Amino acid sequence: MSKQITYSPAYTLVPTYECFNRCTYCNFRVHPNQDDWLTLENAEQILEKMQNKSICEILILSGEVHPQSPRRKVWFQRIYDLCQLALSMGFLPHTNVGPLSFTEMETLKTVNVSMGLMVEQITPKLLETVHQYAPSKLPKLRLQQLEWAGQLKIPFTTGILLGIGETLTDCWETLEAIAQIHNRWHHIQEVILQPHSPGQQQTFIASAFNYHQLPEIIAQARQILPESITLQIPPNLITNPQCLLDCLEAGARDLGGISPKDEVNPDYAHLTHQGLINLLGTKGWQLVPRLPIYPQYDSWLSSPLQLAVNSWSKSTQLAF
Repeated sequence: MSKQITYSPAYTLVPTYECFNRCTYCNFRVHPNQDDWLTLENAEQILEKMQNKSICEILILSGEVHPQSPRRKVWFQRIYDLCQLALSMGFLPHTNVGPLSFTEMETLKTVNVSMGLMVEQITPKLLETVHQYAPSKLPKLRLQQLEWAGQLKIPFTTGILLGIGETLTDCWETLEAIAQIHNRWHHIQEVILQPHSPGQQQTFIASAFNYHQLPEIIAQARQILPESITLQIPPNLITNPQCLLDCLEAGARDLGGISPKDEVNPDYAHLTHQGLINLLGTKGWQLVPRLPIYPQYDSWLSSPLQLAVNSWSKSTQLAF
């Protein structure tokens, strides 16, 4: 029997690229007030083209509007409306838009089958370097989101960023913090191990993370994190095919949401679907699509969301 590697067939909607944070490694943001927000009309036109293409997940990925900004309410409403639109058109929304208030998370729970936020690294020393001008990258704020997601019973994805000035000890401490929160609430579906990959827009002067270190980090992460958490790696950021296979052998089992464009790392295109199938097949791995919510969390959803998930689970379009 083939060994399975999962991924989520996805498409990314970006409400806005503007962000009040200025992380020096970012290749996503534009300055506040310098971006035209995605309208619902344009989003509907985009989603219409995605129908009947076996895309199940709509990732709502946004830059952050400051919590005290007078535009925060409009920004949040746009995110909510995009999720609702995606649901109405037969997709399953997954939102990752930065730290939210407890009330905002509670509201988005009603129109998302899962949500996410990268912890990145919890060492405070990064607040003096890559996160010096990024107020929402406070470690306690990121960990609080994981805690609230658990309290609200939101199936959650988080992860760490590698190669931004942390040490291996910092990595282990961040993973241990994630494990502790998960052990309280049992809500974390996946942890992403994402190597820093330089892009054209960033001001951070550093080479790419040595992805040949990833198998060792994955093996250690597998020891630290509970077995119920799936380890995820972004295949487009591991440009050496053998290293990608080594990462799977070390314990990674998911390739994340594979969308036509990686909005966070736009300089790194994904392999074609057939290319991935061929590569994985050389080691007996089978590429299998999945939903953005793992089956053990279905009961956490409202009845309307459960119906949406069930319709995909029974679909012949994907081999779930």
